[in-house]
Amino acid sequence: MIFSAQQIFSDDQAITASADSSNVIDLGVAGTPYGGAAALNRDIGKGNKIPLLVQVTETFDNLTTLEIRVSTGATESLGTTVISEVVALADLVVGKQMVLDCLPNQITERYLGIEYVVVGTAPSVGAVTAGISMGNQTNVTGA
Repeated sequence: MIFSAQQIFSDDQAITASADSSNVIDLGVAGTPYGGAAALNRDIGKGNKIPLLVQVTETFDNLTTLEIRVSTGATESLGTTVISEVVALADLVVGKQMVLDCLPNQITERYLGIEYVVVGTAPSVGAVTAGISMGNQTNVTGA
């Protein structure tokens, strides 16, 4: 997989409690074309699929599950979940990849990021790297 520095949500981010990704992408304000009466509608999901990847960089302990929510918001606080995946503790080991196939259509809010929701006891260790990737490896075995 290939990441762009501008499209990384978390870079080896420690997750010891529920938290937002350390980076939230500002998609900007939809503009009004010359001569137009109103701003264009935003929908970044149209066109080619936009793959997302979350990879465990440090094995987790304690928690029951980790929910990974790709979220949007009118502010950097996010809050509107557009896609999510729940991962059990047994799967949160170094190298584990959670591939969220693509951003869905009709993302209309300005900010885009990931919310990590810890269920169960807060972990004392565990970290992830996450972002929009150029393409995700599909022949991963053993992790």
